[in-house]
Amino acid sequence: MNDRYLRIMARSLSAYPDSHIRRYLDEVRENGLTEHGFPRLTANIGILLSHGIRADLAPLFREMMDLCCTEIPRVKAANDFSVREIICCLTELEAVGLFPENVPRWKSDLTTIVPEACYNCYATKPESGVRNWALFTAVSEYFRQDMGLCDSRDFIDLQLQVQLKWLDENGLYCDAGGYPHQPIMYDHVSRGLFALLLHKGYRGKHYAAIDDCLRCTGMATLAMQSVTGEMAFGGRSNQFLHNEGWLAALLEYEANRYAREGDLPLAARFKSAALRAVEAAEEWLSKTPIRHIKNRYPTETRYGCEGYAYFDKYMITTASNFYAAALICDESIPAAPAEDTNPTAYLTSDRFHKLFLKAGGYGLEFDLNADPHYDASGLGRVHRKGAPSAICLSQPCAEAPSFTVDIPTPVALSLCPARKTPEGWVFAADPTAKYEVKAYAADGHTATATLTCTYGEHTAPLTYTVSADGVTITQSGEGEQSHTLPVLAFDGEIHPAVTVEPSSVTVAYEGCTCRYTANGGITDTGVTAANRNGHYRVLCASAFGSLRVHIEII
Repeated sequence: MNDRYLRIMARSLSAYPDSHIRRYLDEVRENGLTEHGFPRLTANIGILLSHGIRADLAPLFREMMDLCCTEIPRVKAANDFSVREIICCLTELEAVGLFPENVPRWKSDLTTIVPEACYNCYATKPESGVRNWALFTAVSEYFRQDMGLCDSRDFIDLQLQVQLKWLDENGLYCDAGGYPHQPIMYDHVSRGLFALLLHKGYRGKHYAAIDDCLRCTGMATLAMQSVTGEMAFGGRSNQFLHNEGWLAALLEYEANRYAREGDLPLAARFKSAALRAVEAAEEWLSKTPIRHIKNRYPTETRYGCEGYAYFDKYMITTASNFYAAALICDESIPAAPAEDTNPTAYLTSDRFHKLFLKAGGYGLEFDLNADPHYDASGLGRVHRKGAPSAICLSQPCAEAPSFTVDIPTPVALSLCPARKTPEGWVFAADPTAKYEVKAYAADGHTATATLTCTYGEHTAPLTYTVSADGVTITQSGEGEQSHTLPVLAFDGEIHPAVTVEPSSVTVAYEGCTCRYTANGGITDTGVTAANRNGHYRVLCASAFGSLRVHIEII
């Protein structure tokens, strides 16, 4: 197995002291198996043991595995997620001959699974409306079948038939029903499960449709990946370290595809992109203490986390998701010899309402119709390769966040038009703002886009240019034009150094500098916004008639 993936798994596990694992085991013994965090932790310990890592945990692992394999067939405890991971663990143990006295019994326990009694979410007919969970269920059953513990072909094919209904016109997976805001993470994880299923050998009646989905979305996955290696922002379960695991899995799968087909340059592009996803995770995992989300707040605050996204479950999920990438990884495929610097411009369907621009080491992501519980409309991400993601903005700030923040009155914030009213500043980031893409292109060394933003009675034409020189935003109209400048104020531990001058703002953070310059004046609005990464002060640049804002990250 690829050593870097193993190191990510081991580093993720290191966030759990032995005493913590023992306490977790005692809690599950007392309260029963209630969710998939415990089996996920168990499976990853076993996989690492199989590779000679953390031998000290072997006695504790045996107890944990006994409990998991006994309880999973008896109780519904989000086993949809767990069974695949426990099977992977058993496969790894068998391959190296570990626990020979236990593995047959553990496998025997799992033969007693009855899908309808074991899993929480599954389709009973083609018209069923079940989504993402049922795809986990299908993959878990396929892995169990592949080990010879059952024959669930009809059950699996029914689940997959239903899941294929949820693809948009571009092949991306829509997990939010009829609601127009689709979470990026659940597109990636669902397509990642498709990739894992085919890689493992599924060739059932839906093989061709799944393969077509993966082929037609491969280039979109590349386009949406940030220049920092990260998954796109958008929706629930975002900004966690586990995000890049499924991104890496998708990229590894496409690298394998094009290597098989003889397109080695394209295979190398995908392999390089997978390595960038690995590097993004490694950067966060190198910090002490380890957090499971991309901020520096103490874990116990749950800052940036939804209620379900607690440490015990989501920290080890980083290991699980990167293990999926490790299973797919073909180490014989070389990465591209040079960085992929081709400019990119990509627009998703209206279901995802995202626009991506990349050029010269900079990457932009727009949300054109944001879910106010997770994001905000406008330009929500400006990244530069090699710079900390949050130094400018890595995701917008939601006005009604469904995750924990610590400011009393959250406001919607992106890089967006603004105006001063007698009641205070109004930012074109809330759900009433309407963004329309007029044109977008990538050519030579530059990516560009023209949009209009309508908020209230005001319409602002906007032009964006991205190159190695930075990002330039031009806003025009009658009267005074203003545009927000998000200034990172606090990441949970660090207060960046901020310098405000009459026509520029400089943010110094983690050895890099983000500089905003404008052809007009700059005003501090006195407003603070919050996203999963931390706090942002809101400054505004203003000029009459035509406003030009330039962003450079050094």
